[in-house]
Amino acid sequence: MTAADTDASSQVKTLADRSEVAVSDTWDLSSLFESNEQWEAAFNELEARLGEIEEFDGKLAESASSLAACLRLDSELDRLAERLAYYAMLRTSEDVGDSGSQAMYARFQSIASKLAQASSFIRPEIMSIDADKMNAMLQDEELSLFQLQLERMLKYRPHTLSQEGEQILAMQSEMASAARKTFEQLHNVDMKFGAVENENGEQVELSNATFGQFLQSPSREVRKAAFHQYYDNYQSHENTLAATLGGSIQKDVYYAKVRNYDSALSAALFPDNMPSTVYDNLIQSVRNHLPSVYRYLDVRRRMMGIDEIHHYDTYVPIISEIECDYPWDHAVDVIMESLQPLGEEYLSALDTGLRGRWCDRYPNQGKRSGAFSAGSFDGDPYILMNYKPKVLDDVFTLTHEAGHSMHSYYSSSNQPYEYYNYTIFVAEVASTFNEQLLGHHLMQNATDDRERMYLINKEIDSIRGTIIRQTMFAEFEKITHEMIESGEPLTTDSFKAVYKELLQAYFGDNFSIDDQLELECFRIPHFYRAFYVYKYATGLSAAIALSDRVLNGGEQELTDYLGFLKGGCSKDSLDLLRGAGVDMESPDAVNTALARFETLVDQLDEMSKNNG
Repeated sequence: MTAADTDASSQVKTLADRSEVAVSDTWDLSSLFESNEQWEAAFNELEARLGEIEEFDGKLAESASSLAACLRLDSELDRLAERLAYYAMLRTSEDVGDSGSQAMYARFQSIASKLAQASSFIRPEIMSIDADKMNAMLQDEELSLFQLQLERMLKYRPHTLSQEGEQILAMQSEMASAARKTFEQLHNVDMKFGAVENENGEQVELSNATFGQFLQSPSREVRKAAFHQYYDNYQSHENTLAATLGGSIQKDVYYAKVRNYDSALSAALFPDNMPSTVYDNLIQSVRNHLPSVYRYLDVRRRMMGIDEIHHYDTYVPIISEIECDYPWDHAVDVIMESLQPLGEEYLSALDTGLRGRWCDRYPNQGKRSGAFSAGSFDGDPYILMNYKPKVLDDVFTLTHEAGHSMHSYYSSSNQPYEYYNYTIFVAEVASTFNEQLLGHHLMQNATDDRERMYLINKEIDSIRGTIIRQTMFAEFEKITHEMIESGEPLTTDSFKAVYKELLQAYFGDNFSIDDQLELECFRIPHFYRAFYVYKYATGLSAAIALSDRVLNGGEQELTDYLGFLKGGCSKDSLDLLRGAGVDMESPDAVNTALARFETLVDQLDEMSKNNG
């Protein structure tokens, strides 16, 4: 049993319990820990060693040797904590409602907070070292491994508090995550959506995992019913969700102010050395190209033969006659074929992982919704999926997460622990790069015009969902944070009003916006980790440029791209991308991607007219 079971008395399809899922369809976490007992032993080790780091308190300025010894210990303890964190998080993801896993993760969070408190003296003490003395220390061979780390730390001098202040902030870490944890429990565990009759007359459980599948149903009545039933539940919790999201935004603004940033957005961009113009140029470029989005939506409406187009009409493939069936191994075959340009080393490692047990493949009761890659320094680069063989998007999701995982594979193999963990900004390049190659491969192997139209529409929707939709989300985050920063309260009504204005701008006057769609702002998990989503948009824009470069280039272009994957965080994100062949400080990559969108809309429109 994998994804679902059927209750004979009610004939309602329900998700399988975790215990019913075949072991071969689950991930093997032994690269992190062989068992919960081994995790417990490592937890006890970390707890016992917390005091070691405090022995360096007040001694960092004594010599380069003392500073290097402290940083080595800090890395060692942090690396152990990372293993504990990933194992506990992955166990929790298997069944969010499992109390044992919840307790394990809660214990990790507690000890992580203690570790943060114990090491909270390091940053302010380093900041207090005289600049001339620090420059001299940085020339010492003992600090060679940590030179870049120290230079990056020292740039935070204007945003670092006293030792006492840093210790107070460290003590707040669990409290600061309360809004996100509340949302996750409500979203993944407590909210129940009932069942919906699908196009085959079967009663199927509606959940976060199946909602997207319902929206791809060929039956408009099924899509409509699922949409309204799903959002009825959000409407009944809208005030709680608004308070939770508001609390998360207040937290962002608070930390930005405490650390002397101009804004929450500035604080979020600072670690990547990302100019605010990258964020603002993205929004402006997308805004400039919105007429092509309106045109596409009208082409979609016409091709679907409907008078009005609603949100629940925007995910179903327009060419509904093409049926998709990609069992896991067949999906892996297709992905491997599409990634041939990346070479044998890449293909061999990924094939072993996808056919082995890097992946937790199918939905089960209580499993975290969606998909993610979780690559750490010591563990395999694990992938959580809620895979459905008849949904082509899930094949794209699998190659997307595989891109993340191979980025982790290459960076952890080629960088020391201190510099292996690449930034989110570049991570979205590696993942969407793989999606580009998959789309190119499928298009090349299309057998007729109707299949080509299907794939053209798929790429259009990928750009619309990843660049245009995520930019709308990014604009929502910017507006709502600025509201708090200017003293304007965020309420249930103000959240919905902001979101409605954005929906109207991004979908146009001829799109029918259901009142319930305003509630979407409360169900986007990334809003509880603000200023992340713009990286999806910039990532795909860069990926389009880099995939064209690799597909049309030779050995040097491939070497450049693999060098980017191996780079970890050994350079700033923008510099890593320049080395791979694209400059994201210019709006050119985003404008090129949106010009491609317009061309694809032209092709779809023309082909639809020629093929009736």
